[in-house]
Amino acid sequence: MASSWIQPKAALLFFCLILLQVPLFRVPCNTGSCTTPLQVTMVQVAASGIMPEIMMKVLLYPGAVAHHLYRGESVSSLLSVWNNLMQEYKLKDNTPPEQSFKFRLEVVAGSYFAVGGAVVSLIKPGRMSLFGILLITWGLIKDDLFDNPGKEPSHLVHADLLLFVALVLAVLSIRYDMNKVKRMTTPIAKPLSSSKKSKIN
Repeated sequence: MASSWIQPKAALLFFCLILLQVPLFRVPCNTGSCTTPLQVTMVQVAASGIMPEIMMKVLLYPGAVAHHLYRGESVSSLLSVWNNLMQEYKLKDNTPPEQSFKFRLEVVAGSYFAVGGAVVSLIKPGRMSLFGILLITWGLIKDDLFDNPGKEPSHLVHADLLLFVALVLAVLSIRYDMNKVKRMTTPIAKPLSSSKKSKIN
């Protein structure tokens, strides 16, 4: 069936979209501005200190390498990227987590779910990625609907078109049990009860 090969490919593409830190939005944070769910997550994690620095660098390094190569830098310079990774993302100066994001809690929570779902969906497909992207989208929409006209430009939020692409991939990465769906949608015809014939002994 088509869904059997679409689902793993969509999950892999969503994973690459998150891990390579393709910009999906722009929200203010204590490092300036965050443009990816992984950035938002790492800002919160660095502020709370719940994850070792080496693990944070492992998650951030693929996206940092992709960005440096996109800017035309040489492969030989990638070692220095690893060494200066925390400084590049401005994660050295820990900020209390409650001050990292004063608004858009949906974006923060959605980023956690999006990053976690991207990793988990490679092993066991689920709805965590979709839930995360929907939370992020709602957070951006809510901020835009209730936006203060006098807000500073640095506090404005922005959603990119690729956020919609991430939403589509999150939907396609969900594995559906088509047999179960068919059983739920197929009407069950009840046979008419036949009249009992009395037997004469």
